[in-house]
Amino acid sequence: MNRTGKKRRLNQRASRDVSAVTQRKPISKEEPSSPTASRRELLICVGLTVATLAVYGQVVNHQFINLDDESYIYDNPMVKAGLTAKGIIWAFTTFHAANWHPLTWLSHMLDSQIFGLNPGLHLLTSTLIHTANTLLLFILLRKMTDRIWRSAIVAALLALHPMHVESVAWAAERKDVLSSFFGLLCLLAYVRYARTTRTWKRFFPVIITLGLGLMAKPMLVTWPFVMLLLDYWPLKRLKWLPSEGIGRLVRAALPLAREKIPLFVLVGMSMVITYIAQSRGGAVREFTEAPVSLRLSNALVSTARYIYSTFLPTRLGVYYPFPPEGIPAWQIVLAFVLLVCITFVAIRAMNGYGYMIAGWGWYLVTLIPVIGLVQVGGQSMADRYSYIPSIGIFVMLVWGLADYMDRRRIRHSAIAVATAALLIIIASLAWIQVGLWRDSVTLYQHTLSVTSDNLAIRYNLAHALGKQGRLDEATVHFTEALRIKPDFFDAAVNLGITLSERGKFAEAVGYLERAVQLKPDSGKAHLQLALALAQSGNNGEAVSHFTRALEVAPDDPEVHTNWGLMLARLGRLREASDQLNEAIRLNPNIAEAHNNLGLVFLMQGNPEKSIPHFSTALRLKPDLKVAQDNLNRAQAQINARRE
Repeated sequence: MNRTGKKRRLNQRASRDVSAVTQRKPISKEEPSSPTASRRELLICVGLTVATLAVYGQVVNHQFINLDDESYIYDNPMVKAGLTAKGIIWAFTTFHAANWHPLTWLSHMLDSQIFGLNPGLHLLTSTLIHTANTLLLFILLRKMTDRIWRSAIVAALLALHPMHVESVAWAAERKDVLSSFFGLLCLLAYVRYARTTRTWKRFFPVIITLGLGLMAKPMLVTWPFVMLLLDYWPLKRLKWLPSEGIGRLVRAALPLAREKIPLFVLVGMSMVITYIAQSRGGAVREFTEAPVSLRLSNALVSTARYIYSTFLPTRLGVYYPFPPEGIPAWQIVLAFVLLVCITFVAIRAMNGYGYMIAGWGWYLVTLIPVIGLVQVGGQSMADRYSYIPSIGIFVMLVWGLADYMDRRRIRHSAIAVATAALLIIIASLAWIQVGLWRDSVTLYQHTLSVTSDNLAIRYNLAHALGKQGRLDEATVHFTEALRIKPDFFDAAVNLGITLSERGKFAEAVGYLERAVQLKPDSGKAHLQLALALAQSGNNGEAVSHFTRALEVAPDDPEVHTNWGLMLARLGRLREASDQLNEAIRLNPNIAEAHNNLGLVFLMQGNPEKSIPHFSTALRLKPDLKVAQDNLNRAQAQINARRE
């Protein structure tokens, strides 16, 4: 008995010793408080910063893109004025661009205040925010998992993946990187709250940063659900396995969801405001345009396509249209099978590999706002939508591969070389992708090479070419846009304008008549048709369309400006003067109206009165050559009188 009792006591002591060893935190080079770890973290942050700036630094030589950049920045008077009291009020009260994101407007205003309209410096700001996001993601993962290198690789993938170029190199997409910045700050604040005494004082920064993020872009409406995923892994506040049943999950998650009620309230408010803004802005497509079947099938296929592009980030474009013949059935089936298989693997791996379900859940949950169930815009998907969701895929890949290599005891040096090679390849692809964003023409030509029947890009490319004076090429692309969509009003009007600028007035009249048929109450269509008819010598019909343009658009200064010029050419100088004065009253900053009014004075034999108007026209538009020629004529007449 004594021997047995002694043996039992020895076994108990050994058990306690083993328990003590297993529970004691191992000494590791990744210890948060270790000076070595701190130096390593600092070097990683420096490396991430240098790599990000090396890839994106070229944006300082880029131009604005004529796709949303005009409404967000260079043609937006509120933004161009910089930070003003009027502008700040406008930012918080406007639904301009079918969105409510006051913080984004303020950031653009601040850029204009500091840099003016220098596109490269506006883009540099976005690059710096993207760099900050990279560092925040590294710090967040490091704090949650105590894994330095895994966290660093995920952060590097966020920084360097080519799919994220669109969010950084497109000035109008400032909202992506800015909302992500506050979103990551919010998660850092949440981790601090979750791992310390949980008080309202600790939770307050979580509420504030989420609110700021939502005011930059409502993409963060899924953030409370993201926090619940983090509660499961890696915070381990929520413990559950599928074998325990849904009831056990609900009971375990309910207290964690309850503490997030203020966040759900913020999210609900943001969703309501966003829906109102997008509906009023005409951005939400009706079910007649995008039926439920198309939305559901596209949601499946695009969710799978984002994963495909994550692994093979080539053939990336700025706009992906819906297939004209609809989405093929085989793509829908393949996407469904892929998503089900990944979900099955993630659930099966929950016991021991919680990062699989957390990463997969992150990807799916954060993609919901932009997956197209509420279809906003005409695109089937967009690279920028992957900026936040891709983090979940990166976590699954990096943690999964790292665990696999640990089990196979693969040498760390081999892992380091393979990782470095992969990141260099990704960074090289990103560098090339950033270069494609240097101007509108380059970007659109590339996008057309990787998509088909891309109406929006054809149209915008034609516009960009026209601005560069490449009218023959612009004509080709406007014509192609009309082939894709024969009832495309804007393409018909602009093709008519382009043909007029090329001196092909008879052809221009044909397309402008089509535009008038498509929209009989369009002042712009009647105006441009009147101008083309006048240029072709058909003054009678031209006057008729000028009159109609005034009826449907009486407050359009462009109509009064051109009608005034037409009246002047007809010798009706008093009426011409009245029309041009009305144009200037409606908009004092129209250079052409001042030039035309100066021309009327010149035709009346009053060059002295004409000079101030020619000078004003040149001040408003220094490259208006006709105003300079008219000013020279007026000065010559005055000099001739003096002689």
